[in-house]
Amino acid sequence: MTDLPRFPPMTSPRAGTGRRRFLSTLGACASLPALALDAAAKARPGGPAAEAEPGVWPHALQVPGGVARLPLGPANQRPRVKTEAGLPVLVVGDAIAWTAIVGIPLAAQPGEAHVRVDEAGGSRRIAYAIAPKRYAEQRLTVAPKTVDLSAADQARYERERDHQAGVMATFSDPLPAELAMAVPVPGRRSSSFGLRRVFNGQARNPHSGMDIAAGTGTPVRAPLPGRVIDTGDYFFNGGTVWLDHGGGLLSMYCHLSRIDAKVGDRLATGDAFCAVGATGRVTGPHLHWGVMLNRTMVDPALFIEA
Repeated sequence: MTDLPRFPPMTSPRAGTGRRRFLSTLGACASLPALALDAAAKARPGGPAAEAEPGVWPHALQVPGGVARLPLGPANQRPRVKTEAGLPVLVVGDAIAWTAIVGIPLAAQPGEAHVRVDEAGGSRRIAYAIAPKRYAEQRLTVAPKTVDLSAADQARYERERDHQAGVMATFSDPLPAELAMAVPVPGRRSSSFGLRRVFNGQARNPHSGMDIAAGTGTPVRAPLPGRVIDTGDYFFNGGTVWLDHGGGLLSMYCHLSRIDAKVGDRLATGDAFCAVGATGRVTGPHLHWGVMLNRTMVDPALFIEA
């Protein structure tokens, strides 16, 4: 469990070429006109509740905290795509078929949403549907000082929030060549993404990642190639590392007992770079693993094989 700034056993990914995966997404999540989110829409292939398409990552799940895969069609140059809030979106594929990979905020309201596509012939909007999803509630008891903050701790939190906002704005090249992630540490999933959390009887932000139970000192390994863009010891998150995988795809690792990497280090898939711990606001040792697209935390389970 961990708190981000308050803004609105190890599995190997299935083998396959990136281009085949990108092409196989055509029709998986076509742009949608305005429509009621009824049972017919949910049953539509590529609709909000569509089955995960084998061999394609991240899986499309058009709900708050999920991911939309929007086919853009062919173009000689990679289209530029932005969310309604003006945030850049990851676009993958090639001249035959481009696909926008859009992170949907946990705070998104069900209904119709849009992205803007800028390409050589001009601009266009693509609509897609967001279905409702109700996440379970989790009640936890932690040290009172981590819920009712002192003035000094509140000031520290605000400084850390502002710093991490800059980290989360990272959007770099090259873009990721692969989007299927390896689970960063073996262990039991102790808390899932999106849980509505209540600490000491007080409601707080929903859970923004996946918790994996593991013993203190267990090595954490990079799920994809990436560059270390931030390390630190934060009030809520404890020992923390952020990785940049390119194109606004970031991942975070919290409550660490040890950090074995520094900002600027480049990691290959499977490289150990930190260790599980119980630092920050926790009830026991575990890894909090978060995945971000277009500055939006999304469900890491969509990037891995079940």
